[in-house]
Amino acid sequence: MENKEVPSISLSLQEAVAAPTPARCKLYKRRWLMLLIFVLYSMSNAMQWIQYSIITNIIVKYYDVDSQAVNWTSMIYMITYIPLIFPASWFLDKMGLRVSAILGALGTAAGSWIKVASASADMFVVAFVGQTLVAVSQVFILSVPARLAAVWFGPNEVSSACSVGVFGNQLGIAIGFLLPPVMVKNHDNLEDIGRDLSIMYYSVAGFTTVLLVLIVLFFKAEPPVPPSLAQAEQRAQEDTDFVGSVKRLITNKGYVLLMMSYGLNVGVFYAISTLLNQVVLLYFPNGEEDAGRIGLLMVLAGMLGSVLSGIVLDKTHRFKETTMALYIFSLLGMVVYTFTLSTGQIGIVYFTGAVLGFFMTGYLPVGFELAAELTYPEPEGTSAGILNAAVQVFGILLTNGYSWLLEITTDLWANGALCIALGVGIVLTMLIKSDLRRQAAQGPKLPAPIQ
Repeated sequence: MENKEVPSISLSLQEAVAAPTPARCKLYKRRWLMLLIFVLYSMSNAMQWIQYSIITNIIVKYYDVDSQAVNWTSMIYMITYIPLIFPASWFLDKMGLRVSAILGALGTAAGSWIKVASASADMFVVAFVGQTLVAVSQVFILSVPARLAAVWFGPNEVSSACSVGVFGNQLGIAIGFLLPPVMVKNHDNLEDIGRDLSIMYYSVAGFTTVLLVLIVLFFKAEPPVPPSLAQAEQRAQEDTDFVGSVKRLITNKGYVLLMMSYGLNVGVFYAISTLLNQVVLLYFPNGEEDAGRIGLLMVLAGMLGSVLSGIVLDKTHRFKETTMALYIFSLLGMVVYTFTLSTGQIGIVYFTGAVLGFFMTGYLPVGFELAAELTYPEPEGTSAGILNAAVQVFGILLTNGYSWLLEITTDLWANGALCIALGVGIVLTMLIKSDLRRQAAQGPKLPAPIQ
């Protein structure tokens, strides 16, 4: 080309494909800093989700509330997400990643400091208010991994970047399983429990405050030059019609099927996580720390599964096949978990929990990426947000249903019901047509963007 100028960002997709990739796309090294900050930020919010439920018996004893009240400290994350995801998705679409991240970090830090004031035995309401504010803040977090990956990363690393972004949420959940049972002991003296809670509250509040400062100083909305042709075309579009985008998403058959199947899979994980303490204590009295470690192992295995799944997607681009494989193994893992709880061997429960977590939590970023493929060029934040809204709906229904079945029957029947839910999800996934629109938008094989 004689003209050495960078082609206009408003080129059509056909023109963009014809233009040399290095002239239109560029990868910035700072993308890794953006991803690292987001991982820590997401972790700081997610670690508080299960903070109370994993030590349910201690919280019941200290605050003199029933177990259902403690369950609600977890379910409030789901309840608040449903009505707020649409305005939050609109906000992310209009204001960008930076402003959304600052708001989410601010709310997470503020909620954490409110909980510092709830260390007295008569302050459960204050603790719940703080937990609610942290829960509200997650609407600025859960939809971000797919969007962050698309905005900052190239076509051959976007799925891996998304999986690492989801990794932050999983790492937070893992810490939420691990630290509360270690930091808050089941003392006979309530004052000792209160002292342990206070240390935990201050630690979390300090950490979230540091992250807020890092986000304000270093987190950016997007790079000056897009990292891929698909992102260049998406940027070239005029101001997105958010309502129109939502309408197109909910009338996309493949996306609707994915929304239901994704909601069932992750909703089952939410139910298991919320009630893990209560289920483990049925077979292993005084097993609070075991419940926490099993939950930790589930999530750590899932983090490994997430990263490996992202690598597989970037190498093969077989989105539906990877989704199906993970879903089928999630069901098999749930079946094994169901029938090994009663063995009385805690080591076996650790192992089956890890197997279940590897496939079930490993499925999370794969669902995000398949949604982005099925719905391109709709904003990734919107498609991921609605996907997560479905998760919260199914999470509430399945958690309450699971809790109810545990009360009126046995854990065998309750876990069996969750197996049925996963079976339904597999059927729904089979019905999804593999329509990879974002891959098609990349055009023929081109040189990698310049670094």
